[in-house]
Amino acid sequence: MESGTRMKKEFVIGVTGASGICYAHRLLGVLCADATVHIIISEVAQKIAAHEGVDLSGFNAKYHENNRMFSEIASGSYRYDGMVVIPCSQKTLAAIAHGYADNLITRTADVCLKERRKCILVTRETPLSAIHLANMATAHQAGATIMPACPGFYHHPKTIDDLVDMVVLRVLDHLGVEHTLTERWGGSDA
Repeated sequence: MESGTRMKKEFVIGVTGASGICYAHRLLGVLCADATVHIIISEVAQKIAAHEGVDLSGFNAKYHENNRMFSEIASGSYRYDGMVVIPCSQKTLAAIAHGYADNLITRTADVCLKERRKCILVTRETPLSAIHLANMATAHQAGATIMPACPGFYHHPKTIDDLVDMVVLRVLDHLGVEHTLTERWGGSDA
């Protein structure tokens, strides 16, 4: 094996100020078991997490402050496999779509896009304005995957956790991470 080759996958997870912190919690629970994970939580996301009763502390990961622009993950020369902003507020979407990198989450997403790495934005808002849709299209054209938190129902969810898993499994699929969160479409009675 050549020097500097990484065996474990490495991801950056940004958590921003939108409802749905449970999606981030579940994704972190899966990724932190087998990958190297960097977590950035915005100030508003911390307040929403407290309001929604979700604890984002204690994961086997490296936590970064959102105002720490000199973090290694803010550099294009630091290698990792991709980034997920989950949930992604419309403010953060707008900043990413237009290259306004004023904090570590938006700077790291900017790096993902310029380096052509996987960048998944799990947006949370409804209904969507023309501005939101235009920002989604702009981010998509720049290379981001836009993945609104819209769970499916074909797997007959029984709990909120089942619905959360449906969104998280799609994120994991796009990251190339194996999982067994729920049954896939095409089962015996499909």
